[in-house]
Amino acid sequence: MSRDVVGMWEVSLSDGIYQIEFEHGTTTGKRVIYINGKEVLRRDWMFKLVGKETFPVGSTGTKATINIEAITGFAYEYTLEINGKSLQSFLDNRSKISKTWLLKLDGADCRIVLEKDTMDVWCNGQRMETTGEFADDGTETHFAVGNHECCIKATSTGKRRNGIIHSLLVDGTRITDTME
Repeated sequence: MSRDVVGMWEVSLSDGIYQIEFEHGTTTGKRVIYINGKEVLRRDWMFKLVGKETFPVGSTGTKATINIEAITGFAYEYTLEINGKSLQSFLDNRSKISKTWLLKLDGADCRIVLEKDTMDVWCNGQRMETTGEFADDGTETHFAVGNHECCIKATSTGKRRNGIIHSLLVDGTRITDTME
């Protein structure tokens, strides 16, 4: 099966990393969107070759839009927006509002994400059941992954600009955070 993939993007969300592919048949007007290799939207015989396609991504239904614009006669430009922002500004903002740790637990890859605004914790695409408590130097959010005790500590730096540091401890050991 030959695919006319004209755009490919990788989007990191709390519940996982999504590979988005866009197929655009400029002779047939066909538009197909794949997420992680699975077809999620197909339109055949679109007479208008430019425009937008909006679709949900991930278990929380994050809004994604592919913009199709003509730049010259038969050349097109494809851009992806997430929640109404360009992919780059979405990802830049995401690094401010969330924190990610990648680690191995019991030999398996584990991706733990903290959403700083809601204090929701995700592990490999599942929202975790958590309990929060106050500690002397900040707050602790406790949860379990398998039979591992996990805790995200939020401690104040005493500075306003980068006020709170979040650190993950698994069975009492601090895990280094990851940039995505």
